Amino acid sequence: MVDVILGLQWGDEGKGKIVDYFAPKYDMIARFQGGPNAGHTLYVNDKKIVLHQIPSGVFHENTINLIGNGVVLDPITLRKECEAVASFGVDFRKNLYIAQRAHLIIPTHRALDRASETSKGNEKIGSTLKGIGPAYMDKTGRNGLRVGDLLDKSFTTQYIRLRLKHQKLLDGFNYHEDISQDEEEFFDALDFMRSFKIVNGEYFINDNLQKQKKVLAEGAQGSMLDVDFGTFPFVTSSNTISAAVCTGLGVAPQRIRDVIGVSKAYCTRVGSGPFPSELLDGIGEELRRIGSEFGATTGRPRRCGWIDLVALRYASMINGVTKIVMTKADVLDAFEELRVCTAYNVNGAKSEEIPFQMTRMHLEPVWQSFPGWKIDTSKINSCGNLPSAMKEYIRFIEGFLHVPISHISNGPGRDQLVVNG
Repeated sequence: MVDVILGLQWGDEGKGKIVDYFAPKYDMIARFQGGPNAGHTLYVNDKKIVLHQIPSGVFHENTINLIGNGVVLDPITLRKECEAVASFGVDFRKNLYIAQRAHLIIPTHRALDRASETSKGNEKIGSTLKGIGPAYMDKTGRNGLRVGDLLDKSFTTQYIRLRLKHQKLLDGFNYHEDISQDEEEFFDALDFMRSFKIVNGEYFINDNLQKQKKVLAEGAQGSMLDVDFGTFPFVTSSNTISAAVCTGLGVAPQRIRDVIGVSKAYCTRVGSGPFPSELLDGIGEELRRIGSEFGATTGRPRRCGWIDLVALRYASMINGVTKIVMTKADVLDAFEELRVCTAYNVNGAKSEEIPFQMTRMHLEPVWQSFPGWKIDTSKINSCGNLPSAMKEYIRFIEGFLHVPISHISNGPGRDQLVVNG
């Protein structure tokens, strides 16, 4: 049995804490896509840590953690993450496994990312400049290096061949940054990685499923950043939806049971691209301030707005979401009035569908207002004690989406999660 946790917005929904909360119920946590552009924030013993590639179950001693084949893996970032995890007294080598078929991010991938994003005439996508896009391009172009290649004596030859291909592209961008220090750090990190448990990921996970082990698949970014179904071209370079679990881990569709979607009680986005419910006013600033809305990976200020139920219903549909965890509900404690976007006015006509290309049309949100509750909810630990106005807000969203909200997160702490029902 495989359950899935993934984001339903533009990422940064607070998935790390939610995976950490559910992890003790599972035998294995597996990342199935993305790379170090993801940042999953956890608080362990009241101390903050941000995981970028390591699954969020690493702090649970008896939980197996697998970095799946759908991930693009940066060895330098992985080493730094492992050192951060070790500072908590965790023996990461005991329960962290890496799939052979996961692709590697090499230093010239990051250089290509920077060259593309800063090149004159190129549309700025809002890349995190971590080399994700170029690594996935090499994967689909059949040029990439994989973790399993580390164990082959021809690895250095393969690396040089790929680097030369990248250099021609960098020359085309007129980009000549010295990356020799990055390369030295990269090869040191490869030596560090060779001591890991590198496994045939698809057999490893299916063998565990055959033994009736429970697996939780952990997604990165959010559904609205999916390369097929997101706000293209302002998307990430992988499929972020539940269908990617099958290709990103090597499991069959019938293995998937629950799909747990994570959504904030409002909405944020980092970087460029359409954001229909964005608030470019004092309320948006207040959401950012109260919610500490700055990117876990980049530190960039997040764009903020009211919750977009058109986008949320769309994401729930394409993922087959069975329940939703609503995060950061306590951020709304401060507001007299709340709004939700229930439709769009697209070129003068009302629509409840996500358009093919938002950037090519004039789009305005249709709002529905709700009273705020003006009560500190951060210390509430039972559903019955939630303010009636908050319950009304949640019931409306459940009715609109036709999906139950099973949990409500009312703070960053592990114990700040209310079971709804």
